[in-house]
Amino acid sequence: MLKKGDKKVIKGWVFYDWANSVYNLVISSAIFPIFYDTVTTKAYLKRENLEVVADSSDVTVEFFGTLISPSVLMSFVLSASFLVVSVLSPMLSGIADFSGNKKKFMQFFCYLGAISCITLFWFDAERIELGMLSLFFASIGFWNSLVFYNAYLPEIAEPKDHDKISSKGFIMGYFGSMVLLVICLAMIMFIDDKLTKYSFILVGLWWIIFSQYTFKRLPNNVYNKKKEKGILWKGFKELRKVFVEFKQIKVLKRFLASFFFFNTGVQTVMLMAVLYAKREIFVGEYEAEGQTGLIVAILLIQLLGAAGAFVISKLSSRIGNINSLIVVVAFWIPLCGFAYFLTTPVEFYLLAAGVGVVMGGVQALSRSTYSKFLPETEDHASYFSFYDVTEKIGIVFGTFFFGFMEFITGNIRFSIMSVMFFFVVGLILLFFVPKKDTLNTKSIN
Repeated sequence: MLKKGDKKVIKGWVFYDWANSVYNLVISSAIFPIFYDTVTTKAYLKRENLEVVADSSDVTVEFFGTLISPSVLMSFVLSASFLVVSVLSPMLSGIADFSGNKKKFMQFFCYLGAISCITLFWFDAERIELGMLSLFFASIGFWNSLVFYNAYLPEIAEPKDHDKISSKGFIMGYFGSMVLLVICLAMIMFIDDKLTKYSFILVGLWWIIFSQYTFKRLPNNVYNKKKEKGILWKGFKELRKVFVEFKQIKVLKRFLASFFFFNTGVQTVMLMAVLYAKREIFVGEYEAEGQTGLIVAILLIQLLGAAGAFVISKLSSRIGNINSLIVVVAFWIPLCGFAYFLTTPVEFYLLAAGVGVVMGGVQALSRSTYSKFLPETEDHASYFSFYDVTEKIGIVFGTFFFGFMEFITGNIRFSIMSVMFFFVVGLILLFFVPKKDTLNTKSIN
């Protein structure tokens, strides 16, 4: 049996954020979206025999014979990947809990995501179907590995330490991803911009190499489960048992209902912000500073995200987790309104600063709050699969509606309004989450 509070184990757990967050920054937020927009725009100009793009909304790519906006295509592909994750994670988590093989599942998806990132080196707009397949599997690898990673938190630490440890993980992730981003930018800006594709190889290698420290420290079979036959069927029975327990815990159900909405807004912003800015802000007279401006904004978000995770962790120790989440989620709503109206890079930098302050805090606090609400159990992967499914189905909705709003209106700015809706509903539902789990007499104040 693993003893909670082991500093070496906790350091190993925290370090996985350092390893895997490079995917979130370099692939999801920074270099790949800019690279993707540039490559697809060049392919469009070549196909249409044009010198320049008259209107960014005119750009299309040919995907299985259908012409579609690159930003709409990316949002749909990511939505599909999250849908797959939401189906796989409960099924696999039940098996992992029954067999005790949580770490092995985490390793598999870590390597799947990292290798898929490496294959983006061969991304080509002429064969965009293959390139989007790499993005699809990279997303599945990243998000499914987090199911098993997050499930370790209640096993390695006492509830009173969850906020602090969760925020440490996100802080490590922000700084680690910034280090690699700076390396990639130095390679692109000071050597040759043709080296951009090598950034994707570096992400995969970074992820694989640094995760070894985590895999060395984390135990595989915390509760010493014995190997048995019929593991697939018994895994499903384990999940069913957890689901029956879950339905009896009102605080978990209400928290996840709120989390579904406000986290959908957070993740949609993270995934689509760069494409939005490149399409709506860094155009016309500001086009020349586009790439530099986007990178500056992303670095600003990372720095303030680390600070925000620390500050909001401290805030939660004073006013409680739910009250802290109410403050943070409420802050997102005016940010979305501001995003709809902004037109200049300076305004975008102000928005990035605001997003950075609340980005890390809301993610770290959501994870630790859920872990505090869990009952005494050995089935942490199964319980966290409900958290993960809620998150991923939410992202499916968020990214789909972001792309769908642009598709039906022809204006990506209207997509922002769909994001604001998720934060408003999530905030309202937070007021209905009990401050105490009456079933387990756990307080998170």
